[in-house]
Amino acid sequence: MKLLIFIHSLNAGGAERVTTHLANYWSSCGHELTLVTLAPVAADFYEVAPTIRRIALNLTSTPNGLIAGVRENLRRIGALRALLKQEDPDFAISMMSTSNVLLALATKELPRIRAIGVEHTYPPQAPLGLPWEILRYATYSQLAAVVSLTHECAHWLRKKTTASKVPIIPNAAVWPLADQIPSVDPEKVCSPGRKLLLGVGRLSEEKNFDKLIEVFERLATHHAEWDLALLGEGPERPALEARIKGAGLTGRIFLPGRIGNIGRWYERADLYVMTSRFEGFPNTLVEAMAYGLPAISFDCDTGPRDIIRHGIDGLLVPPNDLDSLQAALKRLMSDSNLRNVYGMRAIETRQRFSIEKIAAMWQFLFDECTRSRARPGVAEAMRKELVKGTTNEHKST
Repeated sequence: MKLLIFIHSLNAGGAERVTTHLANYWSSCGHELTLVTLAPVAADFYEVAPTIRRIALNLTSTPNGLIAGVRENLRRIGALRALLKQEDPDFAISMMSTSNVLLALATKELPRIRAIGVEHTYPPQAPLGLPWEILRYATYSQLAAVVSLTHECAHWLRKKTTASKVPIIPNAAVWPLADQIPSVDPEKVCSPGRKLLLGVGRLSEEKNFDKLIEVFERLATHHAEWDLALLGEGPERPALEARIKGAGLTGRIFLPGRIGNIGRWYERADLYVMTSRFEGFPNTLVEAMAYGLPAISFDCDTGPRDIIRHGIDGLLVPPNDLDSLQAALKRLMSDSNLRNVYGMRAIETRQRFSIEKIAAMWQFLFDECTRSRARPGVAEAMRKELVKGTTNEHKST
């Protein structure tokens, strides 16, 4: 099968990591893969297999004004359309909202190419702006399917867009993670022997790291053996650094920046925490649990409730409820036995969200889109079984 994947860039990010992982897996299975970005190859953070044809359109300029923006996007559509005609894939898959719109427009009147979009966020929490929202509503009918990562997102897409098919296929757990640059040794940041609470994500407002720092400050005195590390980079760094300094926790809370060898940090950590205001399907949460980390997360829209099995491999707390977050952290930071129990069960994430299971769900979708003998709804049935995991095998702790 010949596949083309279109995404804005391969910069450091969750959707980009998932895209690379899926592309590399499909290529290893013998499919012919072309991976296309608007951004130049020089901007890539993730590596693709040498068997994948890597094409950059080099069309990432940000024009000023509506008319200039329309012109630039028409250029992008034209360049993508020309490439699609040249490559002639069986399926063209776009990642994220604006790429979905561009692919839908680029494949219009190219009936042989089946176009599939993927929503990586929960749209109500990440509005695109009126022009793009209108385009999303109008163009999704041009796509053979729009893949959603969660039930909530699927419901929104069915209600708020013209998408005709909205299967639910979560992201795969990536384990083990390959080391990339920049490589930062956790032992050179965190003192050996100390317990480590870990958070991962862009240092931006939606990740709510300022609130996590506030809660850790409350716990710091009574849990003197624990440190906190927040991996990532972003615009909130100066404010977070000031918050840490003001709390007198410079030697206890670390912001080591963007990390390429993140698997080493998951191995070093004792507990994972996520305080996002919203998510699509949080890849770092799946990754951390695949490494055997017990997890605590705000039960935000969307994703954490599809990953953490509350009281089995982690804890969910009400969104933005700092007292509940403090209580959950205190419970697990104080109880190594419970952390070990949750951590052992968290490893089941590797099977629950294995690349083989996720790829099989994609194959069912491909079959449905080509009107094969695959029964409609099989992908959704598989998704329910996958997310259910082994819940019934355990009793809540």
